[in-house]
Amino acid sequence: MLQYERLFLPNGLEVIIHEDHSSKMATVNLLYKVGSRHEQSGKTGLAHFFEHLMFGGSKYVPVFDRELERVGGSCNAFTSPDITNYYVTLPAVNVETALWLESDRMFQLALTEKTIETQRKVVLEEYKQRYLNQPYGDVFHHLRDLAFETHPYRWPTIGQSLSDIEGYTAEDVQAFYHKHYSPANAILVIAGDVYPIEIERLVKKWFGNISPNGYKKTPVIKEPLQTTKKNKVLEKAVPTDALYKAYKMPARGQEGYLEADLITDLLGFGNSSPLQVELVKKGRHFSTAGAYILGSVDPGLLVFSGKMEENISSIQAEKELDTLVSSYFKNEISQRSLQKIKNQGEAMKTYEGIQLLNRAMNLAYHAHLGDPKGYWEEFEQKKSIEAESIISWAHQILKEENASVLHYQSSKA
Repeated sequence: MLQYERLFLPNGLEVIIHEDHSSKMATVNLLYKVGSRHEQSGKTGLAHFFEHLMFGGSKYVPVFDRELERVGGSCNAFTSPDITNYYVTLPAVNVETALWLESDRMFQLALTEKTIETQRKVVLEEYKQRYLNQPYGDVFHHLRDLAFETHPYRWPTIGQSLSDIEGYTAEDVQAFYHKHYSPANAILVIAGDVYPIEIERLVKKWFGNISPNGYKKTPVIKEPLQTTKKNKVLEKAVPTDALYKAYKMPARGQEGYLEADLITDLLGFGNSSPLQVELVKKGRHFSTAGAYILGSVDPGLLVFSGKMEENISSIQAEKELDTLVSSYFKNEISQRSLQKIKNQGEAMKTYEGIQLLNRAMNLAYHAHLGDPKGYWEEFEQKKSIEAESIISWAHQILKEENASVLHYQSSKA
């Protein structure tokens, strides 16, 4: 388990300090508890839009990257349905520069008309290039919309449509910033060659006077229980058919979540997995196949996906997938297979822990879930799960009435 210190400022900012003197570097990771699940229909994509706006400059820092590069630092960010995460890596001796830069854009981001319009063009172009002009690029636009009826998970992080992004007003942008970019809605992790007493002093210096702006958490609309299988057929100019079959599954931290993760590991992890061996290598329908979970804070999706061989229909492929999945969980899971998956998980966790940035991100994310220790506790829980529990949850989750199936068919066939 990683050693860390945790404190809360009076304005609500959660601060975690992880001391590691194995190198002279430091990471500053700032997680905001806002993602696409906190948006409203018709104004979707704002969380991702802010990921871009945050690099557009603040009151005293016209060019964020330039100031960071001057002290040997680099930065990046990502947005998910649940969070927006900003991170900086730099020599530890210059860590105060990162804290100054992050505090300034938390406090007084420069939301000028020029910045908004420049980033709007960038995001619209990203939307077209990545989602509209790429084969299969809009899969999760359709799959999310099919699987979810009321929950904001029904739209992708970048936004539901181009018209939503085109329609943001300056008032929409300002309101989103003042509501979500508050110290009371953020978790700051400083990791590396640092000393807690000094970091606490610097954090209070740069963040202590930022007002929480009366931040209040807004409840997210719950998704109703699914009782009927959903199907959607699309015809697109793609090379071959593709199949995406998603099942509703428990939220992260809920009973059954880790079992769902192990279901996809057992079926789809590695070249010797049943999906690879039975569907791709021995089967006649799939050219690729995989299984994964989306890892959502609210109840999310367990997904099987694959692309078909030429002139093979996704309808045929779904039957082959169903036969494999059904037969796998009718039998006992071998202890050898289960232990192999657990060993692979432990190796991946060990590898993740080598990088300082990964440690900082994991501390921030599990603090967001409730407790930084959750990263290790979750892993230990997963190691202790027995085969019988996995089979039981497979029968609860992998039911046809719980499935949403997207048949992404080739118009060339």
